[in-house]
Amino acid sequence: MGSAKLKNTKQKKAHAEQELGAWLRQYGSTLLGLLLLALLVHDIFGAHGYLAMRRTQQEINKVKAGIGQLNKENVQLEEEVKELKSDPHKIEKIARDELGLARPGEVIIKIPQSQQLPQASSVKP
Repeated sequence: MGSAKLKNTKQKKAHAEQELGAWLRQYGSTLLGLLLLALLVHDIFGAHGYLAMRRTQQEINKVKAGIGQLNKENVQLEEEVKELKSDPHKIEKIARDELGLARPGEVIIKIPQSQQLPQASSVKP
């Protein structure tokens, strides 16, 4: 009786393996294809996929361009600071134009904008 039970268990196991093998033969390639499709979709559209990588690379390029622009601006500002510290003509121009200062003995006459004559470049024929 014990050997019959063992034989029956082996038959059930063999039958289950055959059914599994038949199922895998029938649906295995489809299952594998779906799995590969899911991996492909994840690699393209996932959080760390191709599209996310491209967006990140574009952001990096924008930031690098911004840094380059800021570096150029810094160089220009450094040159302007040097000029302001050392060029007496530039200092005098700013003192006269922006601060309204004059040399001793000079008189500054300011004409209101409303009373000024139109500029030649702004008058149309």
